[in-house]
Amino acid sequence: MLAEKPHCSVSLQRALIPYLTAGCPSLDTTADALRLLAAGGADVIELGIPCSNPFADGPIIRNSVTKSTENGTNLESVLSMVCEVAPTLSSPLVLLTYFETISECGAQRFFRDIKAADVSGLIVPDLPPEATRAFALLAADYDIELVLLATPTSSRRRLQEIAALSRGFIYLVSSTGLTGPRPTVNGQVEVLLKELKELTDIPIAVGFGISRPEHATQIAKWGANGVIIGSALVKTLGDRSSPRPRLEGLARAGDLIAEFRQALDQQSRLPEKYNMLSI
Repeated sequence: MLAEKPHCSVSLQRALIPYLTAGCPSLDTTADALRLLAAGGADVIELGIPCSNPFADGPIIRNSVTKSTENGTNLESVLSMVCEVAPTLSSPLVLLTYFETISECGAQRFFRDIKAADVSGLIVPDLPPEATRAFALLAADYDIELVLLATPTSSRRRLQEIAALSRGFIYLVSSTGLTGPRPTVNGQVEVLLKELKELTDIPIAVGFGISRPEHATQIAKWGANGVIIGSALVKTLGDRSSPRPRLEGLARAGDLIAEFRQALDQQSRLPEKYNMLSI
């Protein structure tokens, strides 16, 4: 995405993409977690902007969004923090936000502001399908890579559009329903990966319910180019049960990412054509 940033994934490893909700448990903790994740082997980092109705998210991320909102976190405060932290990171940042946030800000201003904050990519889970092409062109004008979501219910025609317009990588949603830990990975993911790979050479990362290293291992064996870790990390970072929740939450988050990094690194190495992203 940015010339001064390295590619999201080096050519010989599967990409690890952790997700954080900005401002939970605090923006200071988020800043520390971003540095921790980048140093711990994250190839790309997703950063969620809190909004009033994160409809695709399950209880863990919804609770983190509520906590963040109660802390007064908003787009402006997140971008202010990102402006300070992003230049120090080796991992590119991809914002995840809902369409209402962009509409309230105005699309042109939104893209201008996130570009100025050194953001590399954008995910909009509720981007209207009919607006995808125009939105992708606008993102390209600002050199922001728009990552589109493919789901188990996406039609062949929609998958073709996603393959044509997504930049950086395609976010393959592993199962229908909300985000959150699941005991196993939906076997349909293997079929969807094959279908998407027939349409494009763009890397494909799988998310939703990936909560254990063995999930990452299975997805990598099926041919995914990356895995996205969300609720499991958010829960670990936001646990307030210990005497020193901030420090211990960061430590546990680092341990969790190390486990996923090891699991992915143990999988067969990828050919160079599967370099993950230009972000």
